[in-house]
Amino acid sequence: MIVDSIENGPYVRRMIATLGEQDYPVPVLESFHEQTDAELTEIDIKRMDADDQAIQTILLGLPEDVYAAVDSCETAKEIWERVRQMMKGSDIGEQEKKAKLFNEWEKFTSTDGELIKSYYHRFMQLMNDLKKNKHFPENIASNLKFLNNLQPEWKRHVTIVHQTKNLHEADFTQIYDFLKMNQYEVNELRAERLAKSHDPLALMAHSQSSFNFPTTYKDQSSFRTHS
Repeated sequence: MIVDSIENGPYVRRMIATLGEQDYPVPVLESFHEQTDAELTEIDIKRMDADDQAIQTILLGLPEDVYAAVDSCETAKEIWERVRQMMKGSDIGEQEKKAKLFNEWEKFTSTDGELIKSYYHRFMQLMNDLKKNKHFPENIASNLKFLNNLQPEWKRHVTIVHQTKNLHEADFTQIYDFLKMNQYEVNELRAERLAKSHDPLALMAHSQSSFNFPTTYKDQSSFRTHS
């Protein structure tokens, strides 16, 4: 009966007909009155009690904020419908939140001149948010995301990581621990790049140097890939 009360509403007292009297000088027409307590059957009473039990059952399982939202409801059915509406809205909110997080994941990248420490903390926050929403990127996916979105000055060190780390087993924190030791060198490379981009003579000299010596990172073959 409790389930029936939640789904179909509480018991509604019937209207009882009172027969009219045709033998009076002025005939009395048939009338109706709401079922009195004395006219309730045992089954009627049980159905009425079932709604009270259903209300208590639902309220006991609600958090405080939801409890306050259904306080004005008078029947178990009203309460349940209000809760379902709120849950539906909550589901939509969760879907929107996940969509926003996935969008942040897709667009995540470093900014020009950003320190590796700042980049790492932003990435770690994004990963934590994804995990809170039960989305767990595989190590290889998160590691490649972390490496492939660094600024160009990190290229040599990214190559070293690819050649010396098993990206399926390592995590991005271990990669960060290696990269942060090279922040000074990266700062120098960025300073050189900026100087060359603002100094035409330096830019020309750099271009000639690149033409005469097109092969770079000849020492990369010394690094071994660990499986």
